[in-house]
Amino acid sequence: MKDEKKTTVGRRDFLRKIGVGAVGAGAAVAAPLTGPARADTETNDEKRKARYKETDHIKTFYRVNRYPG
Repeated sequence: MKDEKKTTVGRRDFLRKIGVGAVGAGAAVAAPLTGPARADTETNDEKRKARYKETDHIKTFYRVNRYPG
């Protein structure tokens, strides 16, 4: 038989490497989130305006997906 070396990673080693990768990715994601906070740009009138509109296709969705009472 041939002498073949298989490079296998054990289960625990695999989990350690994944954990180290996740820590590095978490640090990279957290860095941009440390910027200064900015105030909301909407006025009070814009905050209170109606945004939800019950259109015909919304009404059809509600009608078709009703559960029996």
